[in-house]
Amino acid sequence: MSAETPVQSAGTFTRLRLRFRAWRGARPFWAGLFTLLGGVPIAYFPYATLKLGTMSVAMATTAGAGSLIIGVLLVTLGLTMWFQQATRIFAGVAAIVLSLVSLVVSNIGGFILGFLFALVGGALAVSWAPGAPREPEPAREDGTGQGDAPQGADPDTAILRPVTGESAAPYEAQEPGPRGRTDGTSESSWAAGDANGGYRVG
Repeated sequence: MSAETPVQSAGTFTRLRLRFRAWRGARPFWAGLFTLLGGVPIAYFPYATLKLGTMSVAMATTAGAGSLIIGVLLVTLGLTMWFQQATRIFAGVAAIVLSLVSLVVSNIGGFILGFLFALVGGALAVSWAPGAPREPEPAREDGTGQGDAPQGADPDTAILRPVTGESAAPYEAQEPGPRGRTDGTSESSWAAGDANGGYRVG
């Protein structure tokens, strides 16, 4: 079973959500969204008619055509930030300029609401920068990676290292003592006198 099995077995909604998150992370998504939202009230309010009971309130002005043009341009700039990331700086500066112009032309920038959205969207577009791709981490000699989750080592290809810090002398079997028990040192070592100064203890 591979590591991709949980993702492949996920539902349609989960796959779409992960795909949208990857698409959103590769572009100034929030800058385009704020710019789009800023263009809507700027283009809408001059042509809107509010009804309060039997009374109709129209906010259309002589500069209604200018408000419509500014709103459409802001929506276009928001889409440009999404699909043409190379022009994000130009689109951001243009969105900031149009938001400032809307204060005079379009009912105080769509009652300040469209002005704030377009201004924030333009600032985000200018300050956004694409992220650098993550470099692959080198693997250790024992087959595990350097990341948080260790990778399983293949028992057929794992490299075995000698144990350091211990004596390399071969194991010597214990010889029975005079009373039928064994002690930790062989009889040859006692005869040579290299253990406990040549004196036998116990």
